Amino acid sequence: MTEEENLTSPMAARFRGFLPVVVDVETGGFNSQTDALLEVAAVLIEMDDDGMLRRGDTIAYQVHPFDNANLEQSALDFTGIDPWDPERDAVHEMDALNDLFGPIRKAIKHQGCKRAVLVGHNATFDHNFLFAASDRCGIKRNPFHPFSTFDTATLAGLAYGHTVLARACKLAGIPFSSREAHSAAYDAEKTADLFCGIVNRWKELGGFPPPPVEEAPVDEESADADKA
Repeated sequence: MTEEENLTSPMAARFRGFLPVVVDVETGGFNSQTDALLEVAAVLIEMDDDGMLRRGDTIAYQVHPFDNANLEQSALDFTGIDPWDPERDAVHEMDALNDLFGPIRKAIKHQGCKRAVLVGHNATFDHNFLFAASDRCGIKRNPFHPFSTFDTATLAGLAYGHTVLARACKLAGIPFSSREAHSAAYDAEKTADLFCGIVNRWKELGGFPPPPVEEAPVDEESADADKA
């Protein structure tokens, strides 16, 4: 029995045991080690009875800058976030991540998956900030894969010839408001819609499941050399 055949739920079988979870962060700069995490949002992905993906629940938090965090004014101007706004309903990083990871772990278990894989638009950025914050907080049970991601900028470039989120959404028929953009929750939801749309379209075109193929023979000498 192959690894894929041993995965019981349709979602687990679709992504080799990984549950896609869309993440978006808004930050005080580009350096994940020194710059503040200011907003974080995660969108769970679900699958219907026909094997089509859809956006599920959104979990989102505004976050207090960690002690001695760097805040680049250009980044704040870009996002429009005022970290010191008294009406900003922000929580500490530890609380935000614990409350974020809890429902994700439950979804992983419910879907019969092994762990989550981060889906993001330019996913490396979000992955780096999420893991840097997790390390700062000493969280040992991070539910996300430590390095694998699904990047919708790459997928959109393939599917629509554009890598900018707003433009890719419009080409995919997904409404997009520039006024609401650069909110972690809004961007994560639009990224989720884009991801689901591309994966579903690939299925509709017959790309998944792939046709059965004979496995290529293994070159014993090359295999032995690789082990050396």
